[in-house]
Parts: sequence; structure tokens; C-alpha cells
Amino acid sequence: MKLNAAVFFGGESVEHEVSIISGHQAINALDPEKYNVIPVYVAKDRKLYVSDLLKDMKNYKDLKGLVSKCTQVMLAPVGNSVEIIPVKSSLFGKKSLGTIDVAIPVMHGTNGEDGTIQGFLEMMKVPYAGCDLYGAAVGQDKVLQKNILNDNGLPITSWFYVYGNEIDEHQDEVLKKVHKLIYPVILKPARTGSSVGIAIAHNDEEYLECFEDARQYDEKIITEKVVKPMREINCSVLGTPEDARASVLEEVNHGRDDELLSFQDKYQGGSKGAKSGASASGKDAGMASAARIVPAPLPEEITREIQKYAVETFRVLGCSGVCRVDFLMDAETKKVYVNEINTIPGSLAYYLWTEEGVSFPRLMDKLVEIALDRERKRSRMTFSYDTNLLSTYSEGGAKGAKGAKR
Repeated sequence: MKLNAAVFFGGESVEHEVSIISGHQAINALDPEKYNVIPVYVAKDRKLYVSDLLKDMKNYKDLKGLVSKCTQVMLAPVGNSVEIIPVKSSLFGKKSLGTIDVAIPVMHGTNGEDGTIQGFLEMMKVPYAGCDLYGAAVGQDKVLQKNILNDNGLPITSWFYVYGNEIDEHQDEVLKKVHKLIYPVILKPARTGSSVGIAIAHNDEEYLECFEDARQYDEKIITEKVVKPMREINCSVLGTPEDARASVLEEVNHGRDDELLSFQDKYQGGSKGAKSGASASGKDAGMASAARIVPAPLPEEITREIQKYAVETFRVLGCSGVCRVDFLMDAETKKVYVNEINTIPGSLAYYLWTEEGVSFPRLMDKLVEIALDRERKRSRMTFSYDTNLLSTYSEGGAKGAKGAKR
């Protein structure tokens, strides 16, 4: 019997279009012999839509036109199932468009990858792939993430963070912190991805300009010491905190003299000279089209060190499913730093697993297996008690006060 697998993509995020690409890749990778694939498009206004039209990437050239042809829906628990219900019902129309057996969130960035969709699915009691809401939240918030990594002895660069309004009231104090790191420094919004809002500053004037840009995307701004000369190395991790494995490594090439891999580098181009483990190409290839060398040309001992750090990062952050851990390496000293984790990586990092003999369809199978197994374990846990507390409750008086949460 086939499983009804709903792939959620889009969302209210600066990475909306990237999510569409990754979601479309996941939809195509699900084996039609095993799954009834249900694409669920989350528009930028957070409304949910379903339609077979969502399976064809060509239809996304006109998002407004596409949405007008789709059915807006909501999810509703009915009995032991979660049903897809049309928002606007007609007298002779279907009251339900089917049920969801497992959800696969492929939503990058805020309002999706950050625990938002995960919490929603948990409320519905729908098994879902990837990190739970806690792993997703700390994976998205780089401030929380760095504190956890530091507390667990994982190597990170020197850094600090401030809230956006602090630059208005305490500019001199913020710049003193920057001077201690020594220019150049890199600025990042704490909870975005895909290089959005990220820039390098070489002096105070550039720093203040970059800060103003970064604060458009998040209230917390991170400042880090730049590693230079630098090599960017990524590693995917698949599994659960109790049982995880690392993929081969990739080295990201910029293709030019930029100090950062830009949004355009990641999603709108590639390097002809770089070997990619992906079969996809062009603008629909997502992260699989970025310039990269797979496997990364590194000594075996450094490869093992990075893979070990990747698995440990995955474990201490409580991640599940498939993630990608990004590293920075000093090209001269060979010192390795954990840069960040992507809990829903672009293209689901499938191109790193094809090098390990794990096909994209098999990767999707594994994500579904992990999701269903986690839900089975959760079903055996206690989340509430059957009590008769309200039968003795009275408004006001001593008895009512005793029932107050402290």
C-alpha cells in the first residue's frame, strides 16, 4: 500500500524560490511505486495550496497565475487521520482531498526551517521528515547554535552578536568589539540562509553599511572574524542523534575572486571545471549546480576530522534526517572551524550521497523511515495525564489559588 507523502515547500522567507527548487527535486525523487506524492505549496502569505500543476516546474514562472489555478487548503485532524480540506467548499465538490501519512518539509529559512512548520505538524500529529522543532530552531538561529557548539567543545571562529537597535544607541561599543576581532570581519543575520544579508567589512565605514543591510533580515546580527586564506568544506550527515553517518566532503569553489559564495553562485550557476555528484543541471538544479569539487581534495586525516566534527555537530544540536554542516578551514594552518548547520539543506544535499552510493530516491526513503520511526517512539511517550483537576476548581478563594501554575 502506498504512503501519502506531502512535500511542503515555499513559505514566507527570503529563500522562497530556493525552496521551490529543492521541493520540486524532492517530489521528483520520491518513488511513485511507493508514494502518492502530494505537493503542498506554502505561498508567501502562508496560505497552503495543492494541485497537480505544482509538480511541473515550468508552471512556476508565473506564481500568481499558478496559485489562481490551485486549491487553497487547510489541514484538519479527523479521527486518527489528518485530512486536506479545501478552504472553499462547493455543494457538489469534494469535502476532503485526501489524507497525509507523512510530511516532508523542504522549506528553507525563517517560517519553515526554523521549527515553525515542524511545530505545526506536531500539533497535527503528522509524522514528518527532518529535525524536530527543537533541532530546527537551534539549527536556524546561529546565536543559539554557536553557544551550544562552543559549550560542547566544537571549534568555532571568534564572534559576537548584538541586536540591530544597539548600533543606534551604542555604536562606539559595538565598533570596539569589532576592532578586537580585527578587520576583515563577516556580518550575518542570525536566522537567514543562502548567503542572504551576509557581507564582509574591511573598515568601520563598510561595517556600518553592511550592518544596515543585515538588520533588514533579522533583529540579531552576528559578527565573526574572517578566516583567510580560507577553504570552504561541507559535509552532509544522515540519520538520528543516536545513529548518524557522514557523507563524502565537498569543497566549494567561488569561480572568481569573491570572498563569499553568493546567492547567485549557489543557485544560478556553476563551474564547468568542478566535478559534481549531481545529475541535475541548470537553474532547476538548486545547490547541486553550485561550483564544487566532490570529493574534496583533502588528506585522509583532515577528511576524517571534518566528518567527525560534522556528526558531533549533528548530535549535540539534536538533529535528524539529512543536514549539511559547513566548515571553514584555514588554508595555511589547516585549522578547521564549524561554520553552521543547514537542517534542510539546498537540494537536500543529495549530490553528496550519490557519491556514497545512496541514490536520491533511496535518500528520500530513508527520510520517510526516520520520520515514521520517530512518530512510533513519540506515540509511546507520555505527554499528558488524565486528571480531574477542574472538577474541584472554583474561581477565587484558596482552592483556586492552589491550582495556579508557579
